Amino acid sequence: MSAQTDTPGSATAVYQVSGMSCGHCEGSVSGEISQLPGVSSVKAVASTGEVTVVSAAPLDEEAVRAAVDEAGFELTGRA
Repeated sequence: MSAQTDTPGSATAVYQVSGMSCGHCEGSVSGEISQLPGVSSVKAVASTGEVTVVSAAPLDEEAVRAAVDEAGFELTGRA
């Protein structure tokens, strides 16, 4: 199920990330994605592998993929 909600001034997208297993993993992924321009909020949940990102505008999926890769995990697509 793809979740993207565009409201004035923000976009929310949910991504699926493989390999997260603990709070440290969540923090690593959140930290890298939060450095992307325009990102205002990131919530990673290791138990489901879902990462919810709120940004000023829709993000380029390749930029998100690169950030997740930098954290040591794999973006498998949209949730």
